Amino acid sequence: MVLFRRLLGDVLRSARMQRGMTLRELSADARVSLGYISEIERGQKEASSELLASLCQAMDLPLSDVLRDVADAVALEEAAMEVVASTPITAARPAGDVVASAA
Repeated sequence: MVLFRRLLGDVLRSARMQRGMTLRELSADARVSLGYISEIERGQKEASSELLASLCQAMDLPLSDVLRDVADAVALEEAAMEVVASTPITAARPAGDVVASAA
């Protein structure tokens, strides 16, 4: 299952790090607790639209860019899941391999 909050956290962390910002700096600029931002970046908490706007403003990053990057990441994960789901189990193991033996 694709978790939007995890992918959003990945995008936000990447954007913060690309800007050379620490969690502490982002927390102060966005006026959001450091712990809460950390939980969002780790995909453990959902970000409200207001909080997401504050984080984006503090990083001088358009919200549309964040949402576009998350949408791209969701599409990639969905495509990967389709490939895994359509791969036959027998194709993953070469013929003739011993799977188990009785002792």
